[in-house]
Amino acid sequence: MRFVSWNVNGLRAALKKGFMESFKELDADAFCLQETKMQEGQAILDLPGYEQYFYSAEKKGYSGTAIFTRLKPLSVSYGIGIEEHDNEGRVITMEFEDVYLVTVYTPNSKNGLLRLDYRMVWEDAFRAFLLDLRAKKPVVVCGDLNVAHTEIDLKNPKSNRRNAGFTDEERGKFTELLAAGFVDTFRALYPDLTGAYTWWSYLRHARETNAGWRIDYFLVSEELRDRIAAAEIHADIFGSDHCPVSLTLK
Repeated sequence: MRFVSWNVNGLRAALKKGFMESFKELDADAFCLQETKMQEGQAILDLPGYEQYFYSAEKKGYSGTAIFTRLKPLSVSYGIGIEEHDNEGRVITMEFEDVYLVTVYTPNSKNGLLRLDYRMVWEDAFRAFLLDLRAKKPVVVCGDLNVAHTEIDLKNPKSNRRNAGFTDEERGKFTELLAAGFVDTFRALYPDLTGAYTWWSYLRHARETNAGWRIDYFLVSEELRDRIAAAEIHADIFGSDHCPVSLTLK
């Protein structure tokens, strides 16, 4: 099974920047998107062989997720079942025969950490949601988790120490998630690799100088660890300020 995840920072914009060519090149069984920034029907995608599922935020032009799958899901659900967390289109869950696939666009803590308190509540609720799924069958989680976990996951850790995405609180919640029985698939294969990033600011030529952050992930529940065949960052694919990431399971 091959999965791809990509924060497209606006699907309608990405469609004008080569999205369809990248989609075909990446050749995923299930292709997950975050930050679609659209309501269903605002863009028509011709994807033969794929079923398309969208979950849009109530606020137009904001957040949103989607999954395009050529594997027939047993069921599909939207959100995590808690009203205060389910109006921004952040989570889609697909059940397949042997795994759950969850795509997530984790809330950003914002400049000045204005949303950090909410982010902490979200983290606990989302972790509980994943553990409920895992009690039934193994789980694959992907998306923009809006956190660089360790210092090797961003170019400038010291100057970003209290910035959104690299606070002790956010990093601690990621550690809690791993401790609850999840595996960072990229680090499982490349524990010490530096310079591996998935997001670059549009400012100061960050992508050209690779001054980036690794904030897009594939996590799997521990029982899938031995099935990790490949975990890749596709930094050569443009069209967003994020690049796609992928996971292949045996």
